[in-house]
Amino acid sequence: MSASQTSDEELPPTTDDQQQDAQTAPEPDEAAQLKDQLLRAMAETENTRRRLQKEIEEAKAYGMVNFAREMLAVADNLGRALQAAQESGKQSEAFKSLVQGVEATQRQLTAAFEKFSVKKMESLGKPFDPNFHQVMTENEDPSKPAGMIIAVLQDGYMIKDRLLREAMVAVAKGGPPKTKVDTSA
Repeated sequence: MSASQTSDEELPPTTDDQQQDAQTAPEPDEAAQLKDQLLRAMAETENTRRRLQKEIEEAKAYGMVNFAREMLAVADNLGRALQAAQESGKQSEAFKSLVQGVEATQRQLTAAFEKFSVKKMESLGKPFDPNFHQVMTENEDPSKPAGMIIAVLQDGYMIKDRLLREAMVAVAKGGPPKTKVDTSA
């Protein structure tokens, strides 16, 4: 055996794949960079999935906002019709039947609103809040503190926890202050 034969026999034979792997194998810092890029891509994918899930949930909850706003005009008109009927004082049986039909329609519409989490805001007698109310008039009322809602001109509505339509209100202009001022100093 020659010296050249023993050295060849001691070394394992290399294939083209092994030589290519040795040439393309990433260095340790390059491997760390690739691992970091992979982790960032996975995190971005997870964030995108969560964001899309949240958008789907919001679309389910609030997707009907425009339709609900249009239906509020119907509710307002039914309320006006009932108010006008009560003020007219007519007592004929046909008129009473008509009023009962309008009342039934209004109850059904209110039930449909409640089914989809559309709720009327109670504003009368509460302090003015610019997030939920729009002041249409200020009236002198010394029996009420300034900024107290004394009349609701158009009801406001919420859909779940969001404002659907602000209430149009009249507020007291004057009256006693909201809080007692301590002048004994």
